Amino acid sequence: MGLLDILLGRSRAVGPDLDRLFALPSAAVGLEAAAGFRPTGQGAVCFATVEGAAFERTHREMRALLDADADRTPVELTHDSYGYTWLVSHRSPDELPLLVNDLHAVNSTLEAGGFGPRLLCSLAGFAQDDGRRLALVYLYKRGTFYPFAPLPGDGRQRDNALELRIRAVLGGELPVEGDLGRWFPVWGAPGL
Repeated sequence: MGLLDILLGRSRAVGPDLDRLFALPSAAVGLEAAAGFRPTGQGAVCFATVEGAAFERTHREMRALLDADADRTPVELTHDSYGYTWLVSHRSPDELPLLVNDLHAVNSTLEAGGFGPRLLCSLAGFAQDDGRRLALVYLYKRGTFYPFAPLPGDGRQRDNALELRIRAVLGGELPVEGDLGRWFPVWGAPGL
């Protein structure tokens, strides 16, 4: 940060810190105790696809790394209506640490391959006994999390009150995104 930035009151944005993903399992304990949400065992990483041999090689390495575990469902690759690619990992609901390892491995592999700027977000799915769903979304470029709670049904509506309650619950466990304008909806996201 330069002197001009200090004088004008500008600050640098917090950058990605993939190790923050490892805080999810301990945050999940507080999330279950305070709001009754338990891990679903599903998670996903969203990135903008790039054409070319280097990206294809990185993609193959990523899939081979995750599919090497014979005791798991193979990862799946899907595309959304906005043109983004989602790599979805499925684990048992009690294997949240392994799911977090998967998410971290995908992010790290893309980052190491020079595709960090193409990463958008990662998410881990949670649900209540009554079927209500919630995602904890990690914004790669900001290094922060936010809750996304779609209301049940086909409409694209969010439970803003629940999201704010979850923010309060997780405030001490995870770096929560302070700018609510960055709490983007991830409608139809796989893994949610």
